[in-house]
Formats: sequence, C-alpha cells, structure tokens
Amino acid sequence: MLLKTFGWSFAITAVGLAVAVLYGGWEAFGIVAILSILEISLSFDNAVVNAGILKKMNAFWQKIFLTVGVLIAVFGMRLVFPVVIVAVTAKKSPIDAVNLALTDKDQYQQLVTDAHPAIAAFGGMFLLMIFLDFIFEDRDIQWLRWIERPLAKLGKVDMLSVCIALVVLLITSFTFAVHAHQHGGAHVDKAQTVLISGIAGLITYMVVGGLSGYFEDKLEEDEEREHEEEEEAARTGKKRSAVALAGQAAFFMFLYLEVLDASFSFDGVIGAFAITNDIVLMALGLGIGAMYVRSLTVYLVRQGTLDDYVYLEHGAHYAIGALAVILMVTIQYQINEVITGLVGVVLIGWSFWSSVRRNKALAEAEGKAAGSDEKTEISSGV
Repeated sequence: MLLKTFGWSFAITAVGLAVAVLYGGWEAFGIVAILSILEISLSFDNAVVNAGILKKMNAFWQKIFLTVGVLIAVFGMRLVFPVVIVAVTAKKSPIDAVNLALTDKDQYQQLVTDAHPAIAAFGGMFLLMIFLDFIFEDRDIQWLRWIERPLAKLGKVDMLSVCIALVVLLITSFTFAVHAHQHGGAHVDKAQTVLISGIAGLITYMVVGGLSGYFEDKLEEDEEREHEEEEEAARTGKKRSAVALAGQAAFFMFLYLEVLDASFSFDGVIGAFAITNDIVLMALGLGIGAMYVRSLTVYLVRQGTLDDYVYLEHGAHYAIGALAVILMVTIQYQINEVITGLVGVVLIGWSFWSSVRRNKALAEAEGKAAGSDEKTEISSGV
C-alpha cells in the first residue's frame, strides 16, 4: 500500500537528487534536499485540505484532480512560475531567463541579484499575510499557547494583519532608502520598487484569498441545493439527474482545489528564493516536494483518515512566518541559504515532536481512565 502510493515519489526523489549531484555537487544535493523538505512541510496542510475535499468528489473528478491538477501544480506553479518571476522582474523573456540560467550563470546570478529586492518584497508580504492570518485566528488546538492565545484575542480587530503587513513594508522600504542614500544613492529607486512589489504581493494574497472564499461559498451553496434536491426526490419518488448530481458541485470543487493549490504553491516558490536563486535546483527541489504532496493526498483519501499530528500545520505556518521575515531582511542583508532552509526544518521538526508528545499524553490519559473504570466496576461487583 505504502510503496504503491509513494512509489513514484521515491523514484522522482532518487532521480532528482542524482541530477542535483551531477549538476552542482554535494552542496546542490543539500539545497535540493532542504527545498524538498521545505515544500513538503509547507504543503502538508494543503494535502490535508485536498484530501478532505477530494473525498466528496466522485472517482472521475478525483482522477482529474490527481492527473491534470497535479500537472498544473508541479509543472505550472513549481517549475514555470519561478522562471516567470525572474523573467518579469529582470525584464527578460522566459526562454532567455532559462537560457541564461543554464549557459551564463554569472549574468543570470546578477539579474536575480538585481531583481531580488522586488522578489523578496513581493514574496515577503505574501508569506507574512499567510502567517498573520493564521496566528490571529482563534482555534481550538493551540501549539505555543503563550503566543497564540493573546494573538488570537488581538485578531478580533478587523484588518489587523493587513495593517501590520503594511507597517512592516513601510519600515523595510524606508530603511532600504535611507541605507541607499547613505551609500551614494545608487539604489534609491529600488526603495520605490520594494514598496510597489510589496503592495503587489499583498494584493495578490487578497485576490487569491478572495477567489478561494468565493469558491468555498459556491461549494456550500451547491451542497445545500443538492441536499434539497435529494429530499425533494425522496418525497416525490423521482430520480435526480446524474449530471446535476456530479456536475456543478464537482466542477467548482476542482476549481476551488486548484486555487487553493496555487495559493499554497506561492509560499513554497517564494520561500525557495530565500534559499537559492538557481532555478534548476529550485525546480528539482520543489518538483520532488510536490510529488510527495500528491502522494500524501492520495494516501489520506485512501486511508479515509487525516493525520493525527495536529501541530504540524502550526509548525508549517511558523516556518512561513520565519521565511517572510528572512525575505524582508535579505532585501538589505545577506543570509546563508542553508541557515534559511534549516529554520523551516527545525520548526517543522519541533511541531512534529510536540504532536508525538501530545498523542502519547492523550494515550496515557485514556489508559488511566480505562483502568479507573475497571476498578470501579470490580468494586461495584464486590
């Protein structure tokens, strides 16, 4: 079962890591491995959401999502999108960007370095909004309660996350402008680029979130209508149309999943720029990670249960927050890419360990409760 579900992912991992070694040696191997772990970690909650919605779809639409949908996710968002980002910010065609990355790495590196403030501001704002909206939400399960409990209370203030993100952007762009002015003013214009790119990242997040919310509301409306049609069919004895049963609701579920996947892909792709500017390594790492997300989705659907490690989602979002901060800092200062990658891995590992401890404590509590009930029954019998 496990090999059948994750077989392709294992194979792609072996090939991808081998290509990384041939391409850039063991350092490239390490970067691709970190990118893969980062993508899996950041997209874990994506797989859980996918599985929860995918279970409601019929076999045909499940197959469509796991084939066409995965092609869009892997080749569209993880492989093409990083090239498009570099091409747009460097004002090059995608073909030229790929050619430079493969044939003239020095010039490509210079283009990416010049474009980095815009990429970092755009991505930093997008990731920061994901983190802030998560941390300000009042949820039943809390990981770091001493942080999450007071922040959840603050989150009741409307538009707080947007205000904080804009303040961070203004401080970053102002600091960048002051630093550029003190060093001859060579990059004063880029301070404006940072501001515009950051606002673009904020708008992108709000558009993606708005579309996701629209599709979610549409799904709820379709489900309510289908429920009413089922009740009407039961009362009248008439059969429902097969097209009505599987049509609109399933189609909107598919669109909703694609929008969700695109939004989750943004954090992985943008986060990857904080680790490496090499699009070959980026494509290998994110491609491997995306395959595991697909396999994990299939596994969760086939098993019919979601994972018990409840703090992993928290760890993933804290990693997103850390990457957002790192991206904003790298506009002005250089941070080692290995350190950047390890921050996310450590946070995910910590959340996994906390989840294991929680499960163990719950199991022990249940065991004690069961033992206490047995003693009560025995004493009652005596």
